[in-house]
Amino acid sequence: MPGEVIDGLNITPSGVYIDGTCGGAGHSVLIAKKLNADGLLIGIDRDPDAVKTASVRLETYPAVVRRGNFSDLKEIAALYDITAVDGILFDLGVSSFQLDNAERGFSYHADAPLDMRMSKEGLSAFDVVNDYPEDELRRILYEYGEERFAPRIVSLISERRRVSPINTTAELADIIKEAYPAKFRREKNPCKKTFQAIRIEVNGEFEEIGRGIDDGFSLLKPGGRMAVITFHSLEDRLVKQRFVSFSKGCTCPPDFPRCVCGKTAAAKLITRKPITASPAEIKENNRSRSAKLRVIEKLR
Repeated sequence: MPGEVIDGLNITPSGVYIDGTCGGAGHSVLIAKKLNADGLLIGIDRDPDAVKTASVRLETYPAVVRRGNFSDLKEIAALYDITAVDGILFDLGVSSFQLDNAERGFSYHADAPLDMRMSKEGLSAFDVVNDYPEDELRRILYEYGEERFAPRIVSLISERRRVSPINTTAELADIIKEAYPAKFRREKNPCKKTFQAIRIEVNGEFEEIGRGIDDGFSLLKPGGRMAVITFHSLEDRLVKQRFVSFSKGCTCPPDFPRCVCGKTAAAKLITRKPITASPAEIKENNRSRSAKLRVIEKLR
């Protein structure tokens, strides 16, 4: 949703903007094109490959790219003596840049080592699948994937890993397909929820979302905007809840004759309902079919 993102951010040419998940710099370039010499875009990504690519694509624009988590945006902005910004974009989840590199292990459509690390460091999908206790694996699949067949999937994973480690995405995908009843396998690819859940665990994504949105909102100037793109219901729910809390005013009980809490809204919702991709965009980019964009503007 490139056009919707740019419209939502309401870009000021001399403003300062942060793309907290710049990936291959698709959105970053569009933002940077709107800036003049007095403006600045700070691109952030935890993926070292993405940082290299984005740095090249943004080298002719008023932009800098740093490696880091988007939840560290305040610390990264401080490196440039920036304490307030005009706009922030978060494009959550795994990027097309990562999905299109099959060897990174994010996709269940290609055979690759079980990895899924956005940073290429630390805990990997191999560690989660082969080392986590069964009850912990079930929790992850339920909470992060809303996977109804989690017990059966985890049971088969446990059986297989007792014989030998599960090393590749294809091996894991075969286990998931075997665990699914035949009639559900025919409806859609059964691997999506489990792969999503493991990826979220590997990268600590939900913890990053909460901190990133809170710190990002505190960094916004009055009138500044935050735009967040999500790709599944769990992410969207987290974003919606945060945005509603920022835009909520008086919290006194409804039977109070007047407000005594003194709380006023810190933001207004620019999008009361999420913006979704147009049919034309979905036709061009099928991954956009599940994208939802929410935008908020800071008041004080």
